[in-house]
Amino acid sequence: MTGFRDSQAALVVALVGGSHVVNHMYYMLLPPVTVAAAAELGVGVARIGLAIGVLGAVVTGLQLPFGHLSDTRGRTPMLALSLGFGAIGAVLTATATTYVQLLFAQAVLGVGIAGHHPAHYPLLSAATDPGTRGRAFSVHGFTGAVGFAAPPAIVAGVVTLGYGWRTALGLIAAVGVVYAVVCVGAFRRYVDDGITAPSDTSRADEAWTLSRITDLPGRAFASLREMLTDRGIVLVTVLWLITSIAAWGIKTQTLPLLTEVYGLSEATGNTLVSVMFVAGAVLMFGGGWLTDRTSPGVVLAAGYIGLVAVTAALATAMLPVVAVIGLTLLLASTIDYSRPARATLADRFSTGEDIGKNFGLVTIGISGGAAIAPPVLGWLSETYGVATSFGAMAGLGVVCLGLTAVVLRVGQPGATPTPQPGDD
Repeated sequence: MTGFRDSQAALVVALVGGSHVVNHMYYMLLPPVTVAAAAELGVGVARIGLAIGVLGAVVTGLQLPFGHLSDTRGRTPMLALSLGFGAIGAVLTATATTYVQLLFAQAVLGVGIAGHHPAHYPLLSAATDPGTRGRAFSVHGFTGAVGFAAPPAIVAGVVTLGYGWRTALGLIAAVGVVYAVVCVGAFRRYVDDGITAPSDTSRADEAWTLSRITDLPGRAFASLREMLTDRGIVLVTVLWLITSIAAWGIKTQTLPLLTEVYGLSEATGNTLVSVMFVAGAVLMFGGGWLTDRTSPGVVLAAGYIGLVAVTAALATAMLPVVAVIGLTLLLASTIDYSRPARATLADRFSTGEDIGKNFGLVTIGISGGAAIAPPVLGWLSETYGVATSFGAMAGLGVVCLGLTAVVLRVGQPGATPTPQPGDD
């Protein structure tokens, strides 16, 4: 963790990174075991997909309420809620014996996952100074990529050893339970209150009553109305939504492009896709470093220009195999590399009191892309061919370039935000 101003910052970045790994492992519990779970529960594969959709809906719906809680009640309680409900939901998912139980388990898991961004980003912002914050966000992005990649490998390993899918999910749940205890304990014992305390202290002394709990959605959506008057954070959210659509297009359409258009075998295509995501995760560190030393706008422009160039070239369906392999390895990096810059923009558009809510809004944009891209780009690919969907992604890159220019002009992100405890 060299490069951060002190051991406190390094500790927070490490603990939040571990939490990101765990939460993204939870996100990927069911996809690697879809067929096996469907067969054992006596339902179709589409029903398992619906269960995953329930999780996504809960995560999206709770972003604003949990952002409000992070700002008004503190970041450690939100982190504890996230890891606690996530662990419970993972255990329930691993032990579900009926489809109804699985739906309930995924809903509980969604409550846990929903809390991680509203806790993580404010903690990173509070613990780091502006000169290292981009690198902190890049570590956060890298650990999230590790979390997405881990469950398929764990499931494959456990099944190879002769155990079932429930054992694999139970192992992931056990890791989550242990980490929840260690992480929350470390925050309470070793991290300064100035980093974990509420940023909005106007309601910190109010007691929790039933009326306050039931009024939480109303408070959250009142905050939403207020946030929608902030053009900067709204534009960043839209930028992240469009970027997320392109990113999920890459996740779902790259393998079909390699096999159906360029004639690679499925094994070779899967290997390339895996290496592509690893490359993207690694280059996130470079994006964070450049964000700290140049500006978010420069990093975003470079990333989106790369997205347009790579997807447009692949969409021609005329490249030699060597070029296809090289461009595929760069494909995810065009978006992953600039993730720290997008997070930095959201941080700069936030004051000390609204950062949790703002990152909750931004996360709605991220999860919205996951909901939109698979069906829309899947239909486009099925109707007009996979290459057409890559042409559409190139178009999204052009839109993102234009929107970045608007964000920089309208939002004036160069302005210094309200200082965080980690700011010098």
